[in-house]
Amino acid sequence: MPEVDLVFPRAFVEFVNPADETEVLKCDLTWLTSSYMCIFGQGCPGIYADAPDVGCCTLGAHFADKDDEKRVAAYVGMLDDELWQHKPAGKVRKQDWIEVDDEGERKTLTITVDGQQACVFHNRPDFKNGAGCALHALAFVLGKNPLETKPDVCWQLPIRRTFREVSRQDGTTYTEVTIGEYDRRGWGPGGHDLDWYCSGNTEAHVNVEPLYVTNAPELTELMGAAAYAELVRHCEAHLRSRSALALHPADPA
Repeated sequence: MPEVDLVFPRAFVEFVNPADETEVLKCDLTWLTSSYMCIFGQGCPGIYADAPDVGCCTLGAHFADKDDEKRVAAYVGMLDDELWQHKPAGKVRKQDWIEVDDEGERKTLTITVDGQQACVFHNRPDFKNGAGCALHALAFVLGKNPLETKPDVCWQLPIRRTFREVSRQDGTTYTEVTIGEYDRRGWGPGGHDLDWYCSGNTEAHVNVEPLYVTNAPELTELMGAAAYAELVRHCEAHLRSRSALALHPADPA
């Protein structure tokens, strides 16, 4: 089936963060209970047709902030030739893996190999250990979750967290934290030019368990343990309700 429309009915739940009463979580139950899974290496054609082997790593990863970059830098220093296909010879310098885009934002360097552009940490299919992210592979060697070793945007995608300050009629305020689907629009205007995108494609909605279960570590990191536990309760109730209006249209019928 073709990619589903970007606009369709969704079910949301809002609840106060049990660990922080100044935050209200707004969670997209339609997305979080969907059967989405990353299919990199299992049929993913890549976001660009001319780079089918690099998934969504074509453009590199922008750092969320200085702390994000600093954390990743510590793990880059642990990479060797066994894990990183394009590791430069000698001591790795920041210019070997960081570049600044046209807007002045810092991101991982992209390089072109055999006509395919991708993040410098992306190992190609001809690598002795196979295709994939060197920092992702490092996590398994260290016995860590990849969310600890990779840039924030890499492990969050395609879950999106956004913040909004809200004023109530009584003059009080709170921070609204939305947890939802990182669809094409999350990439900015260029997202509409991607040749393929996973979150709205039936090919990627093939998991046997819902996303809130399979991505528990990521959601816990984004929300906190107490808020995630509350989310699980709402997701389970939503699945029991089986509301036809709230099903993700890319899920199996």
